[in-house]
Amino acid sequence: MELENVLKLITAVSNSSLTSFTLDDGTIKLSFAADRAQAQPAPVIEVRKEIKAENVNSEAQAEKITTESTVDGHTVVSPLVGIFYSASSPEEKPFVSVGDTVKKGQVLGIIEAMKLMNEIESDYDGVVKDILVSNEQMVEYGQPMFVIE
Repeated sequence: MELENVLKLITAVSNSSLTSFTLDDGTIKLSFAADRAQAQPAPVIEVRKEIKAENVNSEAQAEKITTESTVDGHTVVSPLVGIFYSASSPEEKPFVSVGDTVKKGQVLGIIEAMKLMNEIESDYDGVVKDILVSNEQMVEYGQPMFVIE
């Protein structure tokens, strides 16, 4: 691959919303990764969750989920639109659970977008106070996902 084409490819990936890109044509392998965490919106302080009770396993969970609460701490939001996965595979345990202590940069989950798996990392040190999304749920850009206290 010619240098000019490589530079055009780097520019195209840099100007897109992709967080990573890999090209392997058999003779050359190129991988690009971008840290888009700096472009995330400011943390959300108040969160309201409402889920129909039919999607919840127990009445206690339904009561907890449908209540409105003010969240103390930092909220980690989705940096892109996609499907959220709480673990690296269905057989694995979730990356984090409520009550776990996390460090800045620790993986909290994965969002699949356009067949690419994007790791969602904590921007904060602290304890996971709440997980606001469920496994295999579709998430939107800027949607609150985790509360770190």
